[in-house]
Amino acid sequence: MSHDGARIGAIGLGHWGRNIVRNLDMLGALAAMYDADPGTRAKFAEIYPNAHAAGSEEEILADRTIPAVMIATPAVTHGALVDLALDAGKHVFVEKPICLDAVEAERLSAKAAAAGRVLMVGHLLLYHPAFVALREAVGRGDLGELRYIYSNRLSLGRIRREENALWSFAPHDVSMILDLAGRLPETVSTSGGTYLSPTVADTTLSSLAFSDRLRAHIFVSWLHPYKDHRTVVIGTEAMAVFHDSVPGPEKLLLYRHKVGWDGEIPDIERAEAEPLPYDDDEPLMLECQHFLDCVATGARPRSNADEAIAVLSVLDACQQSLTTGGPVSVRVPAAASELSARAAP
Repeated sequence: MSHDGARIGAIGLGHWGRNIVRNLDMLGALAAMYDADPGTRAKFAEIYPNAHAAGSEEEILADRTIPAVMIATPAVTHGALVDLALDAGKHVFVEKPICLDAVEAERLSAKAAAAGRVLMVGHLLLYHPAFVALREAVGRGDLGELRYIYSNRLSLGRIRREENALWSFAPHDVSMILDLAGRLPETVSTSGGTYLSPTVADTTLSSLAFSDRLRAHIFVSWLHPYKDHRTVVIGTEAMAVFHDSVPGPEKLLLYRHKVGWDGEIPDIERAEAEPLPYDDDEPLMLECQHFLDCVATGARPRSNADEAIAVLSVLDACQQSLTTGGPVSVRVPAAASELSARAAP
């Protein structure tokens, strides 16, 4: 697959940036790349000899033949780099989170809109074919009215010093939950544990309370004995499990269990798991292709800045709760209207 005429500069070639570069190269869109580490730059220059190995971020931003950049640097640098890229007239894809402050994110969103530039944020799981199939099932009413969502993102490793497990792992789960709910929670409560570094939480548990009876929780940890990336959605008519740690048809299952009462006795009718079909495309390839399409057509990205701001508002409230030890109301940004506009019917 190629994207004729697309020329993308990749900034950041680390753990995730290298995957972005691989997909851009496969799409025929990789024009230039840069990483702060000279050794990494030299290595990638050998792997992708047809792309320009830039000596600085500024070199890519100053190149007028490159209309767009994809940024995959440490989260603390995202806001400043997005700002510079927009100043240079570029369309911008930035890995999650868009930045570390919701007010700053709103400023960047307004700046991109005023300049007529695409600003897309890497919320990868919104492009995962299995999650897309899950959202479509919710939208069709297959699960009935949503009651409860929980999401686990657990593994051993990817330990950070500059950000805690909430900021490192939970953006994925927050974006999926908001996408399924179609609205922001009213309040959140987060607790956590610090075991390896005194100021960095290695595990966090966040509870989200929405205006109706919908509740959700998110458990993240990089101190877990095995990998478990699982989202469970409970509705009035059925239950679904998106288990991203397993392959094949077991990844997305629908359970049409019936739970009610026979007088004073709980009455449960168990049903066999039904695999829900989904496409077998690589999520990152689909996400990169979507960015290229938006740059080419001016279309609004699915994971646009408003969606990212809504996620950031929830993360901000979770961090406040983690710090203060009590429930926190979620600040409602202007982006909330965008979230509601694409809520599942």
